[in-house]
Amino acid sequence: MAIAHGQRIVQAGEDLLGARAAMILLHGRGATAEDIMTIASEVHQPGWAYLAPQAAGNTWYPNPFTAPLEANEPYLSAALDMLSRLVERVEARVPAQRMILLGFSQGACLTLEWAARNARRYGAVVGLSGGLIGPDGTPREYPGTFDHTPVFLGCSDIDPHIPMPRVVEAGEVFKRMGAAVTVRFYPGMGHMVGVEELASIRELASSI
Repeated sequence: MAIAHGQRIVQAGEDLLGARAAMILLHGRGATAEDIMTIASEVHQPGWAYLAPQAAGNTWYPNPFTAPLEANEPYLSAALDMLSRLVERVEARVPAQRMILLGFSQGACLTLEWAARNARRYGAVVGLSGGLIGPDGTPREYPGTFDHTPVFLGCSDIDPHIPMPRVVEAGEVFKRMGAAVTVRFYPGMGHMVGVEELASIRELASSI
């Protein structure tokens, strides 16, 4: 475990100094860095570093991801800044092309929003039960291109927190920005990470 800019970071796998690739994992509302690290243990690859920051009070921002952007400030900006610093820290050792950005639920929304605002070639971007942040109709004219970055978006078709159209919207935005997008809905799954999603993440990681 390490502390970066006041943020607790849970680490697993290879030390960044010797890692060949890295995965940043963002937990959901009310959860912990240790919780999201269970995904790392399920998709573990040799030579990878896994880093999961812990949100203050176990939440990245206070209101739903569909709320007006200003309703989640200043917490949203602080969370986005935290992720920028963490990516910068990782990239000092591992190039972005060998880095997977992954989040679940609120962490997925934060991961997707940050990636859209910082588009370039990454190893992959994974949003599990998430969408871009802001109310319906929010302009999505982000600058930059993903240069064929693989993007995987998985969600239940009956998720009580993430409306299906918001996942579809995120996929369309990322595709328009040059990503290689896969969107999958899992019938009746609920708000969780399924074994098929884990298999897809494992496949993405093994190709990096």
